[in-house]
Amino acid sequence: MPDPDRLTRDGMAPARHGRVLLLACGALAREILDLTTANGWDHLDLACLPAILHNHPDRIPPAVEAAVAKYRADYDDIFVVYADCGTGGQLRALCDRLGLEMVEGPHCYSFFEGNSAFQARAEEEFTAFYLTDFLVRQFDAFVWKPLGLDRHPELREMYFGHYTKLVYQAQTDDPALTEKARACADRLGLAFERRFTGYGDLTTALGAL
Repeated sequence: MPDPDRLTRDGMAPARHGRVLLLACGALAREILDLTTANGWDHLDLACLPAILHNHPDRIPPAVEAAVAKYRADYDDIFVVYADCGTGGQLRALCDRLGLEMVEGPHCYSFFEGNSAFQARAEEEFTAFYLTDFLVRQFDAFVWKPLGLDRHPELREMYFGHYTKLVYQAQTDDPALTEKARACADRLGLAFERRFTGYGDLTTALGAL
């Protein structure tokens, strides 16, 4: 599996095999590779943009557009493995303009749980803070350090005072990862809930290809 630090900073170039390129967020690489391997989807290739782009959602659409221009001639089709991801509809507009399909949903927390199930919980969970397997592994890189909590832990209440719990959406059964997620909740002063989601609607979206 690719190194999570590298996926955070640099993303991942495609292997240049297969007919369809999955252009994805680096935070989804492990899950996508698990699915393609388990199902024998050898016609699907994978390229990932740096996962840290999520800290600056406005940079996602231009990065996707540049990658499409770079790789489009090499594949029969490209499928964008991002949800809206804070782009305010800009990524959907880009995909429509380029004639590309993308994953449905507002963000990966929603499609991992299943968009319908996530929407049904939305009213009762508006004070929940979510982590996936990748974000548990990369908690310091995505949460603790960017918010300055490594230098100013007193800011924790300002950032997280309105949250009541941390929901760990587990894609895999990994006791060590669960304990790390629990430690993340403790660091943020939040109640902890583990919810096994598996790959949710991501399986359906890739299976349709």
